[in-house]
Amino acid sequence: MQKIQNYINGELTAPVSGKYLDNYNPAEGKVYSLIPDSDGVDVQNAVEAANEAFALWSSMAVEKRADILQRIATLIDRDLDKLALAESVDQGKPVKLARSVDIPRASANMRFFATGSMHFASEAHITGSEAVNYTARAAVGVAGCISPWNLPLYLFTWKIAPALAAGCTVVAKPSELTPMTAFLFSQLCIEAGLPNGVLNIVHGLGPRAGQAIIEHPEIPAISFTGGTVTGRKIAATAAPMFKKLSLELGGKNPNIIFADCDLEQALTTSILSSFSNQGEICLCGSRIFVERGLYTRFVDEFVKRTRQMTVGDPLDEKTNIGALVSEAHMNKVLSYITLAQEEGGEIVTGGKKVKVAGRCEGGYFLEPTVITGLSHQCRTNQEEIFGPVVTIMPFDTEEEVLAYANSTSYGLSATLWTENLKRAHRVSAQLKSGIIWVNCWLFRDLRTPFGGMKQSGVGREGGWDALRFFTEAKNVCIRL
Repeated sequence: MQKIQNYINGELTAPVSGKYLDNYNPAEGKVYSLIPDSDGVDVQNAVEAANEAFALWSSMAVEKRADILQRIATLIDRDLDKLALAESVDQGKPVKLARSVDIPRASANMRFFATGSMHFASEAHITGSEAVNYTARAAVGVAGCISPWNLPLYLFTWKIAPALAAGCTVVAKPSELTPMTAFLFSQLCIEAGLPNGVLNIVHGLGPRAGQAIIEHPEIPAISFTGGTVTGRKIAATAAPMFKKLSLELGGKNPNIIFADCDLEQALTTSILSSFSNQGEICLCGSRIFVERGLYTRFVDEFVKRTRQMTVGDPLDEKTNIGALVSEAHMNKVLSYITLAQEEGGEIVTGGKKVKVAGRCEGGYFLEPTVITGLSHQCRTNQEEIFGPVVTIMPFDTEEEVLAYANSTSYGLSATLWTENLKRAHRVSAQLKSGIIWVNCWLFRDLRTPFGGMKQSGVGREGGWDALRFFTEAKNVCIRL
């Protein structure tokens, strides 16, 4: 059985303790590889390597750093099929989704930040005839980057690419549930000639390896994507140490359908925004609000299309919905479906485990589920489920749907469907979400900031915000 290795100081290494964890294929429910059960000793080794490499990497010409990152992106493109297969096996998503979205976006992350770092423009202020002040930026040091399991390589590169481009060295921890693509990525870094110690990947559990990264005194910046509960714990540790924090957390995102929408477009995209990656995307629109005049027609057609989706082997090109990431997570999602019924909801379609024949008979599969008849204030509509489960509710007025949409403690994203431009601007201005899509979903321009409001996060990623996060600004005043 394959043993995944840590990547420390340019080498693939075993955990110092010699201990490993089981890594499951969620489509089969079987262990298929082992990952390091790293601890503070491994993290310390990674930090020492990153500190040793920092002087060289941070002082390297930005064009040379960018060239190395571009070489890594080219290798991702070359190994697209291999990486997509690994991500599908590791996380349970359909391989066609990994091939068309996750892996290409990982490559795009590396290319964008590599080239973006070369276009930094400093600010200068002339103070009368007395002085010139200009702003310089320097890499903050060793960055700690912790990424989630739902989009393994995509979000891993989303974190490390701006850190490396800004001149930081990195100690990174991918999720212990989906470590394989990060391991393959470390092999690409060696092939691309990334200098030793610039990127260090420590595999393991959050309470052991992750906590050691968060609390390490020589890691001044932490970038984390994951659940709000974990984010709160990270903030409690890091804030008293005055670390820089970027926390991209949970979402309970509204999808608002007005009667004047392009119905076909709204339906087609809403199916994707509800069930892509088994609903295991923080940006999925899990609460659908439909203007009453369109409600019955929308629900009927939405349910019809949901029932046509194929749940099955992630390696089958016909599969729309693959396996949930773990048995524990599947049971959590099922518990919310039970809760919805207890709260008075009607399971219009779905709600049950799926038995997939053949090699996947022991996998963690669940029907896409549509629930109606719930209050916007019930737990099902307030708490993040993170699975193929959506609720649909009618509304009558803009004021009413805005109250529904803004009622949760989250504020990550929102989707709005209308052909009325004035309404689009008006409603968007009042939605308490960091990302708002009008007549589309998951359309990303990497130059724009990314992040949530309320308990969906702190700080902004993407574009110049990400590069700025991994640097410190200093003002230089020259007296004339």
